[in-house]
Amino acid sequence: MRISEHPILGIPEQKKEVEFTYDGSVIKGLEGEPVAAALKAAGVTIHRYTAKHHSPRGIFCAIGRCTDCVMVVDGMPNVRTCVTPLTAGMDVRTQYGVSVKRREGDGYGAI
Repeated sequence: MRISEHPILGIPEQKKEVEFTYDGSVIKGLEGEPVAAALKAAGVTIHRYTAKHHSPRGIFCAIGRCTDCVMVVDGMPNVRTCVTPLTAGMDVRTQYGVSVKRREGDGYGAI
């Protein structure tokens, strides 16, 4: 779901639709929009799980000030997806803890 018309900003400019992967599945988004927005439009609300309590996190501030939306993007952990523009072919993955590697045994990830 995307905003088709805003009362102040008007109708958004048309953007090219591109494909990217999210945890191995191909998803479509609009080129240049924040990765978090493309994921939200596709119904994805969980971006990471915390290291200590394995609590799910997603979009919170949406302006790059917090770290709730960080994900592993093209192999790099801790990328703030709310301010990272989407490009074709991006590989976006749920982040577990604070690194790329998953922790053995619990199904959640690294500390």
